[in-house]
Amino acid sequence: MTSKSWQLDRREMIRGAGISLALPMLNSMTWASTGGASATQPPKRMVVTYISYGVFEPQTQNGEHHDWSWWPCDKPGELTFNQSTAPFKPLKQYVTYLRGLDHRGGYGMGGHSSGDVFATGADMSGEETKNNISVEQLAAKFHGDKTRYGSLVLGSEGGTGSYGMAKTLSHYGPGRPIPAMRRPQEIFNRLFKPYAAKSVNDVRAELKREASVLDAMMENYRQLHGNLGKEDQRKMEEYLETVRALEHRVERTSAWTHQPLPNVDTKGLNLEASYSDPAEYIRCMYDLLYLALQTDTTRFASFMTESEHSTGNEVGAFATRVLGYKGATHDIAHKRPEESGLWDNWRAQQHAYFLQRLRDTQEGDGNMLDNTVVLWGSAHPHASHSTKQYPIQLAGGNHLGFQHGKLHDFRGDQWKPLANLFVSMLNAVDVPVETFADSTGNMSQLVTG
Repeated sequence: MTSKSWQLDRREMIRGAGISLALPMLNSMTWASTGGASATQPPKRMVVTYISYGVFEPQTQNGEHHDWSWWPCDKPGELTFNQSTAPFKPLKQYVTYLRGLDHRGGYGMGGHSSGDVFATGADMSGEETKNNISVEQLAAKFHGDKTRYGSLVLGSEGGTGSYGMAKTLSHYGPGRPIPAMRRPQEIFNRLFKPYAAKSVNDVRAELKREASVLDAMMENYRQLHGNLGKEDQRKMEEYLETVRALEHRVERTSAWTHQPLPNVDTKGLNLEASYSDPAEYIRCMYDLLYLALQTDTTRFASFMTESEHSTGNEVGAFATRVLGYKGATHDIAHKRPEESGLWDNWRAQQHAYFLQRLRDTQEGDGNMLDNTVVLWGSAHPHASHSTKQYPIQLAGGNHLGFQHGKLHDFRGDQWKPLANLFVSMLNAVDVPVETFADSTGNMSQLVTG
């Protein structure tokens, strides 16, 4: 069959897109030496982190708060800490717990599927057939061009997973999940050794060739657009959105090759960390996230420490290795309450380690945690497969307007969408939005002034 003059060569399209998608992840200058933030104005950052299979929420017969509950205390007000949350006690003035928040868009999903919409608030079981943009990616859309890399997406299992079984928190927009990275050495190389054995001039030459391929693809599209039916035009528009994003990436990468890479202190960083030592692995991933923020490689990130469908793979055996019992991590939430508090405490230790690193790093007239808002939680509570009343902790952002040190209870008549918190988080990093997903406002209870 002869092809018409306006038909695209699909191999060229795939080749062009493939080249661009394989671009190295590049690093950035430190914030004090970039044009993005002045020496007196540190960058504003956002991180979203996730723990799977819910948390331990036992009820006591005498009405006293359980010492191994994931929640540090029972009554709203000033925080006190129990055994489970003890790792956060030194960070009291930097953490807040919020009880009763959730996404209505997750109500129609199974408990272990609602993790898909934790960072998006999308109603995937209702009016939205595809997942929508995640909160940190919306922030990256506004400010991601100020760093070499718009965002960093990490996940212990890597990739995207599938509908109802996501292995990433991050989404560009409708139906476009972002693959999570999971191998420490590869993450480090992409962040801090982007050119490998190539010279900067070689990289620039490759980028120039890729730009010309993308230009040709756009020209071919313009020529054939009028000859396509409406359905084909819709499909091509979706594809061209990706091409335009790749063009933007090539332009940005080309510009940043003219800037020096930072020197990174790798002392104590074990890039050979593996699943065989869960604490070493999780902390290495947190260390890489810290370094990405500290060098201003990016200001927006997500980290899915475990997916809701890790049973059957090595990540699903983390709790087995940590606690020394036979069974999958999933079992702790539903079958092994005697280990649940210990498991929550272990996860708290890892996250507190990350927060403490930010807290201990001086920045401007404060520290990195002052300028970084960090969301940590899960999409369903312990034992049940309910998709309501997520366990939520917010940390940091003290210089971005957040005030901490309390437990807030939004259950019952006080219910608010979790998306209200997202609005406040976005506003804190200078994203001027009034709504996100099913929000009804912001979270004024947490914001000063």
